[in-house]
This record gives sequence, structure tokens and C-alpha cells, in this order.
Amino acid sequence: MELAGKVALVTGAGRGIGRAIAVALAAKGVNVAVNYAHSREKAEETAKLCRSHGVEAITVKADVSSREEVRKMVEEVIDHFGRIDILVNNAGILGKTLKPMEVTDDDWDAVLGVNLKGAFIVTQEVLRYMKRGKIVNIASIAGKDGGTVGPHYAASKGGLIALTFNLARHLAPDILVNAIAPGPVDTELIGPEIKERLRSLSLTGEIAKPEEIAHAVIFLLENDHITGELIDVNGGRLMD
Repeated sequence: MELAGKVALVTGAGRGIGRAIAVALAAKGVNVAVNYAHSREKAEETAKLCRSHGVEAITVKADVSSREEVRKMVEEVIDHFGRIDILVNNAGILGKTLKPMEVTDDDWDAVLGVNLKGAFIVTQEVLRYMKRGKIVNIASIAGKDGGTVGPHYAASKGGLIALTFNLARHLAPDILVNAIAPGPVDTELIGPEIKERLRSLSLTGEIAKPEEIAHAVIFLLENDHITGELIDVNGGRLMD
């Protein structure tokens, strides 16, 4: 896909990985809709960074677990840009670090509501308008190895990986669907001591920068012969 001039919706793009993806898309000439759930200020900062690359960028508010809010968001993007060529389902929450018997129904519903159900709701609403395009889901190494946060988070990301494969089968050849499974990523959510421990688990001796996840997304978007693929970006911590 030639990216220049296309329109992308990136969920959870106010900071971290989502912001890096939005800005990387803008650097390729893509017009960007920056989704946020809470902080409009952070989303506007992302949009400003995107506009610095000479593209158009808007901010759109929605809790992705809400069908009503997502439908309104997608309609807003369509009203402004006229189409959506690229969807990046990045919005996600970690939830509490819990052992299996500590997870409540509310814990489970909150995490899967955003990470899995939310990605599916956004995809469904975008598919009302997307006839040809690309979808990239941001999963996690926890969806493959179970992780350490808790069963609710691991299940949400494992489910997102399975959803990616299913959508790829159903939507080809017009819409290609892939996923990225990052390992630990250097964001403001991880403290210095934890970062040091995570570096020791990586074969590269580092943890990923958000921009490195964004580079993997761009690779998938520019390639027209990859669908149903999961790309690991974990520094060799987990190998297939």
C-alpha cells in the first residue's frame, strides 16, 4: 500500500505506542484520526506532532468498549475525511496485577472490554465503511506466553491474536489483517528498576522503544502480501 494520502484511525493514540504509531504514519504522509478515551490534551499533543509532518490530524473521543461511542467516533472520522484506509487497534489497559483467584468479574470485564471486545467493536464499525485497506492489532507477548500481569490480561491479548487470524481469513483479499506482539516497551508506565530487570531478560540488552513498534506497523502496512501474521517485537525474549 502506498501510504501517502491515506487516512488512518489509531485508537489509544494519546501517548506511548499509540502516539508513536500515529506520528510514524504522519511521517509517511498519512492523515490521522487520533483516538483518546480520557485526556484530550494528550491527544491534541499527538495530533500536533502529526501535523508537523504536513498532514491533517484530528482528535476523536471514544471509550472503545462502548458501541455507541465507537459508532459516533467512526462517523466523525468519515464525516471529516470521507474514508478510513487504515485501522490500528492499539487501545488497551493492563488492569491490576492479580493471581487467578483474585480476579473479579469486574476486573475481567474491564480488561477484556477494552483489549478484546473494544478492538472488535472498532473493527466492526470501521468495516461499515472500509472496502479496501489494512488493519493492525497491537497484541502482546503475554498473549503468547501468558505473561505475569494476570489471566485477564493474557486472555485479552491471546484472544486478540486469535481474532486477528479469523479476521484475516474472512476479510481477504480486500482487507489485510495482521498483529504485532510487543514485549516490554519503554513508556512512562514502567519505572527505572523494572526497566533494568526487563533489559536483563532481553537478548538485545534493551527494551523496545515505542517507535520500534511503530516501525513494525509501517512494515505491515506497506507490504501487500502479508495477512494473518503476528510479528514479535520482544528482543528475542520469546522465540517461535
